[in-house]
Amino acid sequence: MKLSQVKKELNRLETIAFELPNGELVPNHFHVTEVGKVTKNFIDCGGTIRKEEVANFQLWNADDYDHRLHPEKLLNIIELSEKALGIEDLEIEVEYQAETIGKFGLDFNGTNFLLTSKQTDCLAKDSCGIPEPEQKLTPIAAGNASSCTPGGGCC
Repeated sequence: MKLSQVKKELNRLETIAFELPNGELVPNHFHVTEVGKVTKNFIDCGGTIRKEEVANFQLWNADDYDHRLHPEKLLNIIELSEKALGIEDLEIEVEYQAETIGKFGLDFNGTNFLLTSKQTDCLAKDSCGIPEPEQKLTPIAAGNASSCTPGGGCC
């Protein structure tokens, strides 16, 4: 999810909720302690130099149970960060404290912002001799070859 999409949703919401991948909600007294721009310069295992940039939100829970972050306040923090740090319309990565700091992607389901699981990957599979996963093709059923319809199992 890009920063512009978050801002669009914040403009129409009355409350903010973040949902973890397991379906639990981040406690509603969370704070957004950081909004930033993270730049990662690195070399992958195949020797290719790469650069990634994301907008970063850090969520934090305290014993401040009366605290509620309202959409307009988060929108103000984001806009200030865009101006002060030169943040473009980047994909968002969310940090949230679990057993260690977890990094999540971000999505929206119409009600809650969803913290989505992120996975590591080898970016140089060809250099490492790792084959690309095979695509599994479903055979077209006899008699349906000329009439493919949604849900028909042919596409």
